[in-house]
Amino acid sequence: MLKVECLPLLEIEDDKLDFAVIIARYKNKYFFVRHHARETLEIPGGHRELDETIETCAKRELFEETGAVDYRLRPLFIYSVTKGDFTDYGQVFFAEVFKKERQLHHEIIDYQLLKEAPEEWTYPLIQPLLFQEFKKNFESDSYKTIEN
Repeated sequence: MLKVECLPLLEIEDDKLDFAVIIARYKNKYFFVRHHARETLEIPGGHRELDETIETCAKRELFEETGAVDYRLRPLFIYSVTKGDFTDYGQVFFAEVFKKERQLHHEIIDYQLLKEAPEEWTYPLIQPLLFQEFKKNFESDSYKTIEN
């Protein structure tokens, strides 16, 4: 059984956050990316690297997976994913993208810009819940971002 929870910012210490997920919007559409090994779509993001803050991870993943070079980034909330006795933590960010390059990281074969969430998700038990949390509690507020 998988359990996903959304938590307030700062509830979990930065060094315990393993993943950054970035809900990124460009020209009023959201980025959803496709990993080269999969056919389904996912929200941009990924694992944090050694000696990287979660914000630095979010900026790196945003650039690698969407090509975003000019954007505003805002931390939104923490999430947890529990499987049995093990829990992973991540942080969700919002990015308003103003300029992007086409070059993408080798893992990402393509992206789609959509007005709403896709039908087929790579992580159907996790990412739809994160996107719904954003839409419900943060979307109307998303202009309040911080500079990259």
